[in-house]
Amino acid sequence: MEAITPIVLGFFIFLTAAGLKLDREYERGVIFRLGRINGVRGPGLYWVIPVIDQKTQVDIRTKTVNIEPQETVTADSVTIRVNAVLYYRILNPTLAINKVENYQLAVYQTALTTLRNVVGQNILDDVLQNRDKINDKVQEIVDEITEPWGIVIERVEMKDVEIPQSMQRAMAKEAEAVREKRARIIKAAAEQEASIKLAEASELIAQTPAALELRRLQMLTEIGAENNTTTLLMLPSDFIMLAKNLSEAVQKQGQKKDAE
Repeated sequence: MEAITPIVLGFFIFLTAAGLKLDREYERGVIFRLGRINGVRGPGLYWVIPVIDQKTQVDIRTKTVNIEPQETVTADSVTIRVNAVLYYRILNPTLAINKVENYQLAVYQTALTTLRNVVGQNILDDVLQNRDKINDKVQEIVDEITEPWGIVIERVEMKDVEIPQSMQRAMAKEAEAVREKRARIIKAAAEQEASIKLAEASELIAQTPAALELRRLQMLTEIGAENNTTTLLMLPSDFIMLAKNLSEAVQKQGQKKDAE
């Protein structure tokens, strides 16, 4: 009897040690007792019944899934290749273990299919310019699918969009045409503004003849600064007008004599 006691004591010590489980702060243990769910344990140290209880460990940290590049056709019939990254986290370990066989593969396949479908519903310009809208749509759809599995989708981000070479050349030509159009519009607007300013200046000069003389002096100063070897002969504007009037009078007098 005395020999049996140490054996029994050792057996109980072995069972106690075998039933001790330790989970880190980011881990949870789903306990099955005789095949039925008995709850979720952890984090920390806890004890389960050896042989009768089985533990499945679950990591509840945010996980990253790289969605491989895949070909898809946009709504305007352009074939492109897109890839993305998805972030998800387990909220309910019991559902993640019991509702789906492999939650990691299920999340990946769901995100892969959803990304292809959402991109196919948008034209190429929206895919390139409105990525946030596509990301939010993919996140919303995938999160709705994975909610019964106890999984929440935290974020979806498209990384790269590969466009065919022919389409890249067409887009480059289109961008060049847009830039040229913008440059012509700016130049035309500048010319229009300059013509308005010149018209206003001519009106001011007509009202103040002295302003014309000041402008001529300023012009001479600018020419002298650039070409200081040039000799200029400057005549008063009144003299030029007088010579012009005399020339017109002589021409009229000659025409009158010819007529007689």
